[in-house]
Amino acid sequence: MSEIHPTAVIHKDANLGEDCRVGPYCIIGADVVLGNRCQLHSHVIIDGKTEMGADNEIFPFASIGLKTQDLKWKGGNTFTRIGHANTFREYVTIHSATSDGETTVVGSNNHILAYCHIAHNVQMGNHVIMSNVGTLAGHVIVEDYAVIGGLAAVHQFCRIGKMAIIGGCSKVVQDVPPFMLADGNPAETRTVNKIGMERNGVSEESQNTLRQAYKILFREGLTISNALKKIESDLPVSLEMNHLIQFVRTSQRGISK
Repeated sequence: MSEIHPTAVIHKDANLGEDCRVGPYCIIGADVVLGNRCQLHSHVIIDGKTEMGADNEIFPFASIGLKTQDLKWKGGNTFTRIGHANTFREYVTIHSATSDGETTVVGSNNHILAYCHIAHNVQMGNHVIMSNVGTLAGHVIVEDYAVIGGLAAVHQFCRIGKMAIIGGCSKVVQDVPPFMLADGNPAETRTVNKIGMERNGVSEESQNTLRQAYKILFREGLTISNALKKIESDLPVSLEMNHLIQFVRTSQRGISK
């Protein structure tokens, strides 16, 4: 059975899974669905059309699923969808999408630290870490295993690639390619994310070829199209290299150079 503190306010139409723990002064809205074993410590607000999977832990004063801050909001049904086994620390805010039928998505096994903000229409993958006061503007895409440093701010419509890492206090205004380290104001791609790749099992061979790709993209003074041609002609094929090439080739905002 779920454990509900007597001061919690839970709408009669909310749907809570088995063995949830809802602490003092939490508020859960009518259209909220919580998976099994979710834990809300205290003073947590979950509202809007929000669906959350199992084993999520939410710390005091977090606010999830409320109306977007986007002034383009005109009403309608907007959604927030969250996966399993995430941690949301104190004062985290996650907003619903802006337009009718749209969804803000957070995957599974993410670690979102205190005061982080995930804005409307963000699409976040799995195993992402956001350090304290990291901020994602609307429509940002964050791929799996990315790390966003404390106080970093990511501009709307930017993409953060798989296993990329962003240094603390950075201002990100263009896409950060996968497997790379970006830092600065505005952020620039400085080198490959060696530690991140090692921790996530990227082979030494792939790391070496990604390091060569970094030099071609960011150190040889080539245009992006010419750099990609050189990478494809000169470097071995791998899953990681294919992902990097596709990410850079499909960039709409340009990549952080």
